[in-house]
Amino acid sequence: MSHTARIPLFTLAPANLKAMIALSQSTKNSSLGARLVELVQLRVSQVNGCGVCVDMHWRDLIKQGLDPRHLNALAAWREAPFFSERERAALAWADAVNALPGRDDTDAAWPALREHFSDVEIAELAYTIAAIRGWNAINLSLRNPVPEHPAPGM
Repeated sequence: MSHTARIPLFTLAPANLKAMIALSQSTKNSSLGARLVELVQLRVSQVNGCGVCVDMHWRDLIKQGLDPRHLNALAAWREAPFFSERERAALAWADAVNALPGRDDTDAAWPALREHFSDVEIAELAYTIAAIRGWNAINLSLRNPVPEHPAPGM
């Protein structure tokens, strides 16, 4: 993969960029909590292979004070003891939704999700997964590279 972006995405289509940023910000301001939103975003980005998003969400979780060992284990969250039952339900749901349409594991993940989340939280989680999948598709398809030195505030 090239380490050069195909187009200067962040200088083009400013209304669309602003809308994507607003959607992403709305997920961070949801009732799910910053840690859970970032864990889901990092997990989906890991599965999708989006280096830009993996780097960003890993750094955000480190800023929140999460143990780097716990974050390393996110790729194998099913075997790792570091995640609550609520986080596990969200991660299982994120994995299942992210696999759509090629595979549908949502029936298996649904009972735990219902046990740990309200209808509003499930809707917020749906938007969180949709937003990060969108960013993953944009960054991967346009070959946006992982910045060696992230922009201030990122």
